[in-house]
Amino acid sequence: MDARLNLYGNAVATKFARYINSAGKVVSDSTLPPATQELVKIRASQINGCGFCTDMHTKDAAHAGETAQRLHLVAAWREAKVFTDAERAALELTEQGTRIADAASGVTDEAWANAAKYHDEDQLAALVSLIALINAYNRMNVIIQQPAGDYQPGQFG
Repeated sequence: MDARLNLYGNAVATKFARYINSAGKVVSDSTLPPATQELVKIRASQINGCGFCTDMHTKDAAHAGETAQRLHLVAAWREAKVFTDAERAALELTEQGTRIADAASGVTDEAWANAAKYHDEDQLAALVSLIALINAYNRMNVIIQQPAGDYQPGQFG
């Protein structure tokens, strides 16, 4: 299986990726906990059916010390006891922010208030930015049918 377009061999795609990677550094350098960042990226990628990003972020999370149990339960986080209340709030915001088209009202006030209970304003800004960013990456990879399975932790720097 080959991707429809080589994102890393095309000048326009490479330039675009450089800019959004810079935006991503703002989030990764924020006070939003790294484990929460990976859980958000994994859950949005699962929802969007992005195998490449799901592969990447589960491997990066495991490499950073995340447990296999938590990684296996991300898709069923509501029924799993292994996530903190703050992580649950971030996952709910991620789901609603990723599935905007599924709800006329977008993200509910309840989901926002719950996330705000556990995250300060800078963390909320990072969380919103991360949800938007991973959705952009997911869409790029799904559109070009980027194959999954070969990612190695740290491959992109």
